[in-house]
Amino acid sequence: MSKRGYHHGNLREALVTAALRLIETKGPTGFTLSEAAREAGVTPAAVYRHFEGREDLIAEAARQGYEIFADLLDHAYDKGQPSALAAFESTGRAYLAFARRFPGHYVAMFESGISIQRTPALNAAATRALGVLEKAAEDLSEHIPADKRPPPQMFSAHIWAMSHGVVELFARGSPGTKSPFPPEDLLESGIGIYLRGLGLIKGDE
Repeated sequence: MSKRGYHHGNLREALVTAALRLIETKGPTGFTLSEAAREAGVTPAAVYRHFEGREDLIAEAARQGYEIFADLLDHAYDKGQPSALAAFESTGRAYLAFARRFPGHYVAMFESGISIQRTPALNAAATRALGVLEKAAEDLSEHIPADKRPPPQMFSAHIWAMSHGVVELFARGSPGTKSPFPPEDLLESGIGIYLRGLGLIKGDE
């Protein structure tokens, strides 16, 4: 195989792109660095100029994923417009959109076993993304009476868990799972029930 001419940061990015393809087809532990090198069209030795091992390569894929994730969430949140409730619901839908559009990144972030503490850059990206969810939850929680108000971190964690569950079970085509309803409808109705229980939206008359 003739090797491609990569220069500067191109090789590093080519390896991440190759890893993402392999993650999508084989899972985060189903490929080797040599396979990633072959997928990128370079020699195995070239990989070690940028990554010490497969975990470092996956961690970089996860970092890039969190950066994309944070940008999508921030765009959905839109500084709390047009209302705290609408912005909060939009962040949940953005979660589904991210999982569908960036499956390799999603797996690297949430299913690879790579800790977000692995590198400062990965931790910063993850913190920024989750910070958007917490900010949306904090804004919305201000509409709940203080004596009934859960901590914003708990509030956002509940929505994160609900979004993640819908993604894992129904939005990513997991074998043997099929929902009679679109994932977006499942998430919206689930969030609605949760918020209704907190008194943030009115029940059916």
